[in-house]
Amino acid sequence: MIRRTAINYLEQWKIRDDRRPLILRGARQVGKTTLINEFAKQYDVFLSLNLEKVADKALFETFSNVQDLTDAIYRHCRQQKKESPSLLFIDEIQNSPQAVAMLRYFYEEMGHLHVICAGSLLESLIDNHISFPVGRAEYLAIRPCSFIEFLDGINEAYDLNLVEQLEVTAVHDRVMQHFMNYILVGGMPAVIVKYAINRDIVATDNIFEILLNAYIDDVQKYARNETISRVIQYILKVGWKYAGEAISFERFGESNYKSREVGEAFRTIEKAMLLELVYPITNPQIPLLTTMSRKPKLLWLDTGLVNYYAGVRDTIFSVSDIMEAWRGKIAEHIVGQELLAGKIHVSAHRQFWVRNKPQSMAEVDFVVQYKNMALPIEVKSGHNSKLKSLHQYMDLVPHDIAVRVWTQPFSVNTVETPNGKKFKLFNIPFYYVGVLDKVLEKSNV
Repeated sequence: MIRRTAINYLEQWKIRDDRRPLILRGARQVGKTTLINEFAKQYDVFLSLNLEKVADKALFETFSNVQDLTDAIYRHCRQQKKESPSLLFIDEIQNSPQAVAMLRYFYEEMGHLHVICAGSLLESLIDNHISFPVGRAEYLAIRPCSFIEFLDGINEAYDLNLVEQLEVTAVHDRVMQHFMNYILVGGMPAVIVKYAINRDIVATDNIFEILLNAYIDDVQKYARNETISRVIQYILKVGWKYAGEAISFERFGESNYKSREVGEAFRTIEKAMLLELVYPITNPQIPLLTTMSRKPKLLWLDTGLVNYYAGVRDTIFSVSDIMEAWRGKIAEHIVGQELLAGKIHVSAHRQFWVRNKPQSMAEVDFVVQYKNMALPIEVKSGHNSKLKSLHQYMDLVPHDIAVRVWTQPFSVNTVETPNGKKFKLFNIPFYYVGVLDKVLEKSNV
């Protein structure tokens, strides 16, 4: 069992006065159902329904009164009401419009019933086919496991604690090896559990194959026509090779597909939370506003999936420094994954910076808001003077803090740009990306 950090949010949700029915959102097999089964241990009564089952679905088609429905659910699940709250989990809720409509009444009239819903196809259906009661439901994004969760999943509790306490320095090489394994395995819970048995990456191949086939089957169901269906299938077969790259829709992946078709296909896959089209900012000021006219970078759901489907695992096995693998794209991709892994909001997204000047190649890998700063994050090794794009970025912003992710131990340098601006460069090892806020807070930033 992997201890998911999202359970901390659920525990706060449980005791809130303004608690609403909670809709879990995320791609297939990111661990939504397992998370709820674990959370349910905190309740005396757990009512679990799966609306792919005819008998479970029939409850919502038979009873239109919320009190009668609730009583029927208790009987159906062979549970007795108690004075303490009960947890009701409705899985595959997309199969019943009546169940979706009933959420507002659970919220308004059944305060003792804590309701959580999930569905494997929700992302493609929300807005177009399903409309959850406005103001009477809330959302929680469930994403692949972070590095912290990976350490828990492979039973490395001691090193997990060192990372969380920012006390890794003495065992840097050991924890970096864990992170290299995380890059290979990725964050899909089923893959981690399989890997943890014998620490055998090859043993996970079958799970990766099952996942890809399931993704193709799912997403194609909501293609608008046969052409878009074919484009989706094409992207899900070759698109992994373009992870971390700025892409063009026109003739994507050396195909003959047009920009309009590819764009629609990508947006359909993005709705399923299998990828993100990450657009740049050109003005590094708060709030961070994306420039949609520029090419987006393609970041997939999980780096483990990328490694397997793009066929680059052997390349990663053979390098001593992850920065050398696949032109540094895998290193950048896993940092992007870690930056998003702990975000609970569905609307959370990533951004990078490009210089707003014709023919300029200047680019910073990621920009995140930290307090009132548009904080740049570069994924690079090497001497500080070679961080040319970062220097150009720092000349544009009022603050004096920047972050470089690398394979070496944590350090802080004072760096000066060619224009004479001095700034503090936080050099953080990959395993600290997921606790970046803690690193900065400890340094009084």
